[in-house]
Amino acid sequence: MTDTPRTFLTRRRMLSALATLPVLSLARPAFAAETLGFGELYKSFGVLGLEFSDKVKRLNGEDVTVKGFMAPPLKAEANFFVLTEIPMSLCPFCSSDADWPDNILVVYLSEKQTFVQYNAPIEAHGVLEYGAWTDPETGFRSQLRLREAAFNTV
Repeated sequence: MTDTPRTFLTRRRMLSALATLPVLSLARPAFAAETLGFGELYKSFGVLGLEFSDKVKRLNGEDVTVKGFMAPPLKAEANFFVLTEIPMSLCPFCSSDADWPDNILVVYLSEKQTFVQYNAPIEAHGVLEYGAWTDPETGFRSQLRLREAAFNTV
């Protein structure tokens, strides 16, 4: 008789564990993201502008991690910020694709986070997307973006 409760608990644990598998498969593991540096974003700069690197093209739609600094956001409630290679006290927003600097990346957050000081190093991770795009809410134009992103200080 003493084996029955132990078997029941083991079976219950196993069923509970199996029930969580679909939920776990939806989570994006943090360790799966490939690291991308600012020096790896572009292949060249010519008369036609910046040309994306082969690594950026290969990682399009994939999880990546990029280290940098948070430029001051447009407003405190923004759901995005600009990640810069070096600390900037002013946000490097651009008016056209031709003016796009080669050392910034727009980060669209999957959920609100508290912004950090412009000189605090951070690590942003999300889904990489490249090519000209205009945000319909703000009119902000970008060439490189992280979507469904989050960040942490390093």
